[in-house]
Amino acid sequence: MELLPRIPLAEWIDAFVDWLKNAEFFFDGLTSFIKFFIDGIETILGAFPAWALILVIVAIAFWFGGRKIGLAVFVLLGLLLIDNLGYWNDMIITLSIVLSASIISIIIGIPLGIWMAKSTIVESIVKPILDFMQTMPAFVYLIPAVAFFGIGEEPGVIASVIFAMPPTIRFTNLGIRQVPTEMIEAAESFGSTGTQKLFKVQLPTAKATIMAGVNQTIMLALSMVVIASMIGASGLGTAVYYAVGRNDAGGGFEAGLAIVILAIILDRITQSVSKKERS
Repeated sequence: MELLPRIPLAEWIDAFVDWLKNAEFFFDGLTSFIKFFIDGIETILGAFPAWALILVIVAIAFWFGGRKIGLAVFVLLGLLLIDNLGYWNDMIITLSIVLSASIISIIIGIPLGIWMAKSTIVESIVKPILDFMQTMPAFVYLIPAVAFFGIGEEPGVIASVIFAMPPTIRFTNLGIRQVPTEMIEAAESFGSTGTQKLFKVQLPTAKATIMAGVNQTIMLALSMVVIASMIGASGLGTAVYYAVGRNDAGGGFEAGLAIVILAIILDRITQSVSKKERS
């Protein structure tokens, strides 16, 4: 026997979703923008032959990774292995989705993190929302993504942005709040404006912490690759998803290994940039 009548939460959510569908023109425009974004990155990456892009990525890893030979060799061998296994095109698509989701997360997340750092009221409002976004199971994000954006890579990017953006917001807020008070007071004593303090003192000082958040955002976006394949997102995740459906252990391991290699490359590069800024 129920002590209280059941709250019709599911019905309320369904009604809210139906109401939001009235803004179809907005979601169609956002879908077109994201598709243009993804296609642009794919076009740029696909314009290079595999060997040329491998050399470019190795050079980026060597330069931004602290000029470590070991990292450059790993990147070279890892990308050559992905190409040898026949997953190069899938890797390009996956990398395009991850970069698209990460860039959008950074564009939205850093300003929001700055706003949180500047206002305790905004921080108190946004923090519970971030907690909700990070604790909600990743599969749940696929439901509104499909409802508003259909199937394909675009809803995969939207779901990845929602899932991966909180670390960038949190670490931006944390980094700015950790700037020593003495530095702020020194800037104010020289007559710096709020904008000058932000761009010449706070953001440069907090850059290492912000980059740590960006690193986590990229890793979370990549972790959504396999999940997003369930709603039509192409790439390495699709190869893993099909392998599971066919009980193909070998194919699933190959595709999973390609994802791991890509994750390690992105992680090492962004971590090295963060450590360099911190030092």
